[in-house]
Amino acid sequence: MKNITKILAVLLVAILSLAAFAVSFAEESQGNAIDKEAFDALVASGPVASDDAIAASAWATKVKESGKLRVGTTAQSFLFSLLDEEDGNYRGFDAGLYQLLANYIFGDPTAWEFTQVTSSTREDVLESDQVDAVFATYSILPARLERISFAGPYFTSKSAILINADNAEIASLDDLAGKVVATQEGSSGPAILEEYAPEAVVESLIDDEACRQALEIGRVDAYVTDYTLHLGSMVRNPGKYAIADIFGQDDNYGIGLPKDSDGVAFVNDFLAQIEEAGLWTDLWQISLGDRTGGTESAPEPPAIGIE
Repeated sequence: MKNITKILAVLLVAILSLAAFAVSFAEESQGNAIDKEAFDALVASGPVASDDAIAASAWATKVKESGKLRVGTTAQSFLFSLLDEEDGNYRGFDAGLYQLLANYIFGDPTAWEFTQVTSSTREDVLESDQVDAVFATYSILPARLERISFAGPYFTSKSAILINADNAEIASLDDLAGKVVATQEGSSGPAILEEYAPEAVVESLIDDEACRQALEIGRVDAYVTDYTLHLGSMVRNPGKYAIADIFGQDDNYGIGLPKDSDGVAFVNDFLAQIEEAGLWTDLWQISLGDRTGGTESAPEPPAIGIE
């Protein structure tokens, strides 16, 4: 009986600890949560394409006739496209763009359907006609342009090194020599590490979560990917990680479309309209600025049409 009592006591402590952790995590996430009301109002306020504009694009006509914009995206990107389990909606910078595009085509920001993609499946889902467009912090790279086309760019980032907050050994790019560094397979990460940290031991993992888990348990020493993705991890987990260095050339994010699709011109016109209307700036502020330190002014969006 005493042993059973002890076991129950241990289990009770464990349950209470888990509950405290859950509350703490919820409080941290809530402190950096997106303003749902402002986000939902923004995506419903976007422009709507004319019937002539739809008819002039074979891509847009196909989407309109199907009744839904099929989007390849992610559910785990805290600042760009995150599933809200309370109401089932997706919010963030990428999520705002594809909902604005759905509104542009259908007059309804909810007229889209979700397909999960990873860094290594984005071209595949476009080539196999599983999706109409990919919004997934998708870097415009020459190798990708051989298989698909891009509208945009709509956002610019750089590469960065994520480390555990207590790591005192890595403070710059030079410190990656001989270290095990995670990056996402199918992303620009392996090529970036080959160029900027050729002496690093690269471990390519399936997605952002796998890379962060490997970092947390010490399987890898650092994790290299886009700075904006790391920023989301840091905002979501205060005090857990640190940025050791931000480096490399500007990384332009584009909207993936089928190869040689006339949807490129249609989507670029959509981007130009939301930028001119100030919606790009408002979306940036709601999705990133207000959640990463209250930044007062948004950056200038990149010029549409550059690669």
